[in-house]
Amino acid sequence: MSQTVSTLAERFRGYFPVVIDLETAGFNANTDAILEIAAITLRMNAEGEFEQHTIFHEHVAPFEGANIEKAAIEFNGIDPFCALRGAKTEEEVFKDLCKTVRKAQKEADCQRSVIVAHNATFDQSFVNAALARTNIKRSPFHPFVSFDTTSLAALCLGQTVLVKACEAANIEFQQSQAHSALYDTQKTAELFCFMLNRYRQLGGWPLSKDEDN
Repeated sequence: MSQTVSTLAERFRGYFPVVIDLETAGFNANTDAILEIAAITLRMNAEGEFEQHTIFHEHVAPFEGANIEKAAIEFNGIDPFCALRGAKTEEEVFKDLCKTVRKAQKEADCQRSVIVAHNATFDQSFVNAALARTNIKRSPFHPFVSFDTTSLAALCLGQTVLVKACEAANIEFQQSQAHSALYDTQKTAELFCFMLNRYRQLGGWPLSKDEDN
């Protein structure tokens, strides 16, 4: 007996998962600055398993009039106005992000992209706010559907904190690198792929199986 290998487009009925993490200068998406963003697209290999594919990573300059909470930047260690960050404007970053995601989405034969994140509501709210501020009309992202790895990890691993979920899945996690958008995105993507692949290995996907004669 063998499992049918579905395409990525078939797995989520045409949705294209994009793993995202942001570092921000606070918790209010409408007033607080985005300081860093990373996004990783996924693909299915020949065996039908999910793996990481393309990486997008940029430092972001605070938008005009943005609020910057002192506690937030002390926590993430980012100096918003350091020239060495090579930060770009929100408009530049999100135009490039949308272009990158649309290209990967089209290559996967999907119709819409979905944000995958740990505590996804937080990241999605900041992405939506930035898209509105920059007046980007051709966003590939669904405005409210998201895949939350916090909930998935609670179901699959009994853990909700990213580092604890990674430990339960035997995924190496270095606390010293945490709260970097790129590192957290890579670990969230690794965790998401682990859970999807593990579910498939246990016979949960595809929902029907073909027998080899």
